[in-house]
Amino acid sequence: MSAVFDKPSLLQRVLPLFRGFDWILIGLLLVLASIGLVAMYSSGYDHGTRFYDHGRNMLLAAGILFVVSQVPPQRLMMLALPLYAAGVALLVAVALFGITKKGAQRWVNLGIVIQPSEILKIAMPLMLAWWFQKREGQLRALDFMVAGALLAVPVGLIMKQPDLGTSLLVLAAGLSVIFFAGLPWKLVVPPVVLGGIGILLIVWFEPQLCADGVRWPVLHDYQQQRICTLLDPTRDPLGKGFHIIQGMIAIGSGGFWGKGFMAGTQTHLEFIPERTTDFIFAAYSEEFGLAGNLLLIVCFLLLVWRGLAIAMGATTLFGRLMAGAVSMIFFTYAFVNMGMVSGILPVVGVPLPFVSYGGTAMVTLGLALGVLMSIARAQRQPLAERGGV
Repeated sequence: MSAVFDKPSLLQRVLPLFRGFDWILIGLLLVLASIGLVAMYSSGYDHGTRFYDHGRNMLLAAGILFVVSQVPPQRLMMLALPLYAAGVALLVAVALFGITKKGAQRWVNLGIVIQPSEILKIAMPLMLAWWFQKREGQLRALDFMVAGALLAVPVGLIMKQPDLGTSLLVLAAGLSVIFFAGLPWKLVVPPVVLGGIGILLIVWFEPQLCADGVRWPVLHDYQQQRICTLLDPTRDPLGKGFHIIQGMIAIGSGGFWGKGFMAGTQTHLEFIPERTTDFIFAAYSEEFGLAGNLLLIVCFLLLVWRGLAIAMGATTLFGRLMAGAVSMIFFTYAFVNMGMVSGILPVVGVPLPFVSYGGTAMVTLGLALGVLMSIARAQRQPLAERGGV
């Protein structure tokens, strides 16, 4: 008598692919994506195909998230060294024969034009998490020095392009891994204290430091101007200070409830520069006010909290470090973008996750979230499925 086997339905074959997904994380992403689409429609509906392209970029990021989430963290760890090496090699190629646009040499032509610094946003924390995983149980001061050197090389190359915004993001991702790996507080506190003192001194001596003809060492002229403009935007209200002043006017004019969807005057009369990219937070604040800002900030904080919760429950040191780094990447993105638009940080090219327009940034975020979801799924799988015994 022949046996009859039931052929599994499409649903039965697809459902296992979603097993172990962190649905709280997915819910937060859907809320942030919805906010981003609403903000993009209002600020970019008359900006060509920006709204539709933004939706396409979100779908692309969702596809990358899904694919990467299917890869176990152990396999992702194997990519750390080759991805980091390729990223640094491409940064060297940019320094030697890269493409220059608007005074910055950030791209290289490999048949297609790419920006290698974007690779390091993920490759850097992957590499450091891999390094500390290999040194687990036998960490010494020398291991932290090696990690610092691994971080300094790409950050230095990116700053040389110059690209202060991306170098800050790569630096923050790397430092978060080093900190979560157990960096002693005695090595953390002195740089923080010195940095705080340095900021206070710059604010106190701003008239002398920002006087005409004074040049700061290390920083490029445009970077010095950004800091001086931050300290006193009225120095050049129609030039370098225009961005900050208009951003603050838009945020303040929104009040508590905002002016309403599609009703922002600063936005639609085109006083806000880069209203679909770096300064979209100002456009969003004008139309949805403090209430909308609180919703957005709470969603980002919950996203970071969920990422750190996944990090705490990770089954390996690599997973804990990588999940913690991804969480801090999102915190850094949101904090720096909101800070520069609000006039508390210098203006740098850092987008607001899910809200600002940008294909490369959206792909990077999708990749980072895929890594985070992979780590979350590994927590929920039996030991045998993770490769244990």
